[in-house]
Amino acid sequence: MKTEINDSPLVCILAYDNLAIFEYGIALEVFALPRPELSSWYRHQVISTAAGDINGLGGVRIDAKNDLDVLAKASLIIVPGWSGEVSEVLKSALNTAIDNGARIATICSGVFLPAACGLLNGKNATTHWRYAEKLQTEYPEINVNPDVLYVDEDSILTSAGSAAGIDLCLYIVKQDFGSEVANSVARRLVLPAHREGGQAQYVPRPLPKNTGLFSPLLDQIRTNLNEDWSVERMAEKASMSSRTLLRRFKDTTGESPTKWLIMERLALVRELLETTKLNVNQVADASGFGSVELLRHHFKRQYQLSPLSYRAQFQATDRNI
Repeated sequence: MKTEINDSPLVCILAYDNLAIFEYGIALEVFALPRPELSSWYRHQVISTAAGDINGLGGVRIDAKNDLDVLAKASLIIVPGWSGEVSEVLKSALNTAIDNGARIATICSGVFLPAACGLLNGKNATTHWRYAEKLQTEYPEINVNPDVLYVDEDSILTSAGSAAGIDLCLYIVKQDFGSEVANSVARRLVLPAHREGGQAQYVPRPLPKNTGLFSPLLDQIRTNLNEDWSVERMAEKASMSSRTLLRRFKDTTGESPTKWLIMERLALVRELLETTKLNVNQVADASGFGSVELLRHHFKRQYQLSPLSYRAQFQATDRNI
């Protein structure tokens, strides 16, 4: 639903003890900063979720004088991370706000608050990749998608790791005030226009706990990713049959040899795109994909954007530092 430019929606930013300061700062920077260049903008209130002091990392103290009753008038409620207690009073206030037409937007671990209130049951949601398994285990009624930047479920919007909260906030600005205003906010933040929610989180590849027998083979492959690594060649290097390699490789790494090889090559591709000026043809050769078409296919399948789009994001970041 698009808000008229002169409606001045009320944004309520939740504050709680052990507040996630970076996520809180994102909410303030996007929704609370005065923007005299715009004819109208959001109003905001910082809301304390419980009585007592509110402290954040580094000894920061937050003075939030507004209480939960204000949420009944909110157009948007921001949950900047979450590690607080979910009281019945807080649950009731959030449910009342939803009934009154408010949206709830969560950043990173903030998703655990609406989840605890039952507001995400039967809905899609995301969070930081580190918390995705915990969220799915504790709340099996939620369809958790750990591979995207943010999810819009109308009244509930969830975002992934901390910086993805910026993308979600800019997306909300776009929904409320249009693309031109959202781009203006992005420029003032010295950021490129917001990324679409379907883009993948850039999740580090976990290292196997114990590669044992395969350690020399894996090291050799990583050192020579530009070479042809068939299952047969891997088996020969490991001094075992192809059938045995397939079985033991999966048990050891959690992936098939082919999948593991693709992911290692993609990790190298990302490194080359971020840190070198090699063109895509050169990157394809250096990573072992051999052709630009194959590189693009696997890269877009894994990260939901092209190699050049990925590089452009990092170049834009470098220019803004």
